[in-house]
Amino acid sequence: LYRSIFADEVEIDFSSYSGEAASKMTGDEWSATVQLLLPGFDATQHVFTNFVIDLRGDEATATVYMKAEHFIANKLGDNSHTLGGYYVHQMKRHDDAWKIHATALHVTWSRGNRDVYQLAMERVAAGGEA
Repeated sequence: LYRSIFADEVEIDFSSYSGEAASKMTGDEWSATVQLLLPGFDATQHVFTNFVIDLRGDEATATVYMKAEHFIANKLGDNSHTLGGYYVHQMKRHDDAWKIHATALHVTWSRGNRDVYQLAMERVAAGGEA
């Protein structure tokens, strides 16, 4: 289902968190990228609130507050990380649904251990999901 919300080509901009420039890729590539990370956590919770949608015919911009929590259990130390901020999604109407063509994450705060993302990817690469 996650893949279904993205257009066939999508621009992903997580520069406010990663420092890396935005990149364009296919929706399939983006979904596959997420699958290299999220299954490595024992639990995650992504909360989205305060949707503001600017509708312009067959195009729209959605600004959405977010909080994303990521946990790996049974490790010593702090093995959680939380991000807060908002997304700005650029969307277009397609025959069957609205699709995201570009998304930008704007992190306004974070807490915890940023290394949990690397730990999660290592768990997935090793064939072990949470």
